[in-house]
Amino acid sequence: MLAGVCGGISLAAGIDVTLVRIGFVLLSLGSGVGVLVYALAWLLLPLQGETTTIFSRAVTDRRGIRLVIAIIPALVVVQIVAAALHIGYLGSFSWPVFLAAGGAILIRRNASEAERVWINDDLIPMLHTGADRHTRRTLIVRVALGIVLGVGGLLVLMLGHPSSAALRPVGGALLVIAAIVVVFGPWWLSLVRDLMSERQARAMAEERSQMAAHVHDSVLQTLALIQRSADDPQHVVRLARAQERELRSWLFEGRPPGTVGEEAKTLAEGIGLIQRLIEADHGIAVHVVVVGDCELTDGLRALLDASREAIVNAAKWSGAGQVSVYAEVERDAVMLYVRDRGQGFDPEAVPEDRQGIAQSIRARMTRFGGSVVIRSSVGEGAEVELSMPRRELVT
Repeated sequence: MLAGVCGGISLAAGIDVTLVRIGFVLLSLGSGVGVLVYALAWLLLPLQGETTTIFSRAVTDRRGIRLVIAIIPALVVVQIVAAALHIGYLGSFSWPVFLAAGGAILIRRNASEAERVWINDDLIPMLHTGADRHTRRTLIVRVALGIVLGVGGLLVLMLGHPSSAALRPVGGALLVIAAIVVVFGPWWLSLVRDLMSERQARAMAEERSQMAAHVHDSVLQTLALIQRSADDPQHVVRLARAQERELRSWLFEGRPPGTVGEEAKTLAEGIGLIQRLIEADHGIAVHVVVVGDCELTDGLRALLDASREAIVNAAKWSGAGQVSVYAEVERDAVMLYVRDRGQGFDPEAVPEDRQGIAQSIRARMTRFGGSVVIRSSVGEGAEVELSMPRRELVT
């Protein structure tokens, strides 16, 4: 909900995270126990990638423990007042909230560096949104109004006139909800806006990455090959016409360069289409062996697009007269190998800004959970191993 505790419990217990969140909300509204359980889970569950917990560090934090102990007298006072006024709900609701506040103190003082950054950058703004006088005044008014509404709601719930017993719970609940919205609403809206902005930025970055891969697969590759073939006018014309076909297909049919598009429905059809296109455009033999077949998913289309780039690289740069492609459909994954016996290269020496391997192969595969292994050495040819999980079979 706030610190990823629900996600951690969901992962550990194998329960849908939505159910975990609903459980915490119901426990919190019903008796306040949900707040305490959440704080305890935050204390006792380690952050992903870490082995120590906040609690293991908090046991040696003497000042933090003293601050927690200082809360106990306030809790005792509230319990005495609740008992004297016969407000049982206040008494049962206060102890988990006070103990959760003690847990929050220990969390704030003993959180890991990553959690402290998150608390300071995201959680603390919930309590204050700025340092100027106007912002502080707005915060004070908000909190005061929230307290008034919350206390009023609790009083309506517990001390209303018997004749209005049927309406008392509804009115009190509405006042409590209004108090929560007044105090926390601006922070929630800010958090939603930040999440939306982050999602939009991530989508734009992914779109730019895909665009870079498409441009590399078409224009940049062809321009590089034209420079190498400047003394062969017929070959240059053939390359230019092939590039023109690809760009027209991209602009008017929506099929980006270097992709299989919707023409193929199965893996074998896609590999066969790639084989015919590359043999026609580059004049090199592509020997294909496919074991098994399956319908194409988005991940397998990315596999085909990455394999096409690997075959094109071999056709353009290896110097070999033939490229071999072997694909095998397994129960939970599809394996595809592209091999040539050309001049080879040193994968470690490829600059990071070269987009052929980085964007057109690796990025395409990793975007859908696939993997890439490149084996090559100078004078020994090259092999590109592509693996893509068949997610539709994963339960």
